Amino acid sequence: MLSDEELIRYSRQILLPRFDVAGQAKLREASILVVGAGGLGCPVALYLGAAGAGSLTLVDDDTVELANLQRQIGFDQLQLGEPKAAALAERVRQINPLVSVEAITERLDGDLLHQKVAAASLVVDCSDNFATRFALNRASVKAGVPLVSGAAIRGEGQLAVFDPRDNESPCYHCLYPEQGNEDLSCSQAGVIAPLVGMIGSAQAMEAIKMVSGVGTPLVGRLLVLDAWDMQWRDMKLARDPECPVCGLQ
Repeated sequence: MLSDEELIRYSRQILLPRFDVAGQAKLREASILVVGAGGLGCPVALYLGAAGAGSLTLVDDDTVELANLQRQIGFDQLQLGEPKAAALAERVRQINPLVSVEAITERLDGDLLHQKVAAASLVVDCSDNFATRFALNRASVKAGVPLVSGAAIRGEGQLAVFDPRDNESPCYHCLYPEQGNEDLSCSQAGVIAPLVGMIGSAQAMEAIKMVSGVGTPLVGRLLVLDAWDMQWRDMKLARDPECPVCGLQ
């Protein structure tokens, strides 16, 4: 049962016939792991926290820098030098004290990575490097936990959902081979500020759909955005039967 405070706080979502109290209750029960507390992680964490996700774990080993403030809307001038995960977690608590928020201010890898992924209902990949994305994908497939993946650079973004519980769903490795991909950072290539908000907000929406069971998630599809021309491309993704990560599952 939702409390009176929850019924008021989440009333605009509960009014939605497809979502209703049942969808809100499922969202409250969810434990969501958000890896990356930067341009994508900020809107993901803020929207999921405000919407009533029961438990959020925010992971980032970086600190807030002046150049981050152009697009990372979870931070302000007073938080320069603070750990991103801790600063963002506190901002979520200020918006919604009903949400349980854990901040991990170190790099998530090895056994700890697998433990945190296995304990989550859903993983949202807001990282900015291929090594982390591939590691998260492997842990997601191993644990059978869905993964919402997003990326944004320059004026281009992409979004996909990978669900290892679905025998037809590809994994991240089916889309990108582990060899031959070089990281290109925003500090090198640049990024327009609203783009990360658009992709991060879409990731939060996909996360809500996945944990509530409402709507049609982007499983087996890839959305690619050209923000300068405001064009979305929707591409179907097939599972690679020879994929070394999910092909043997």
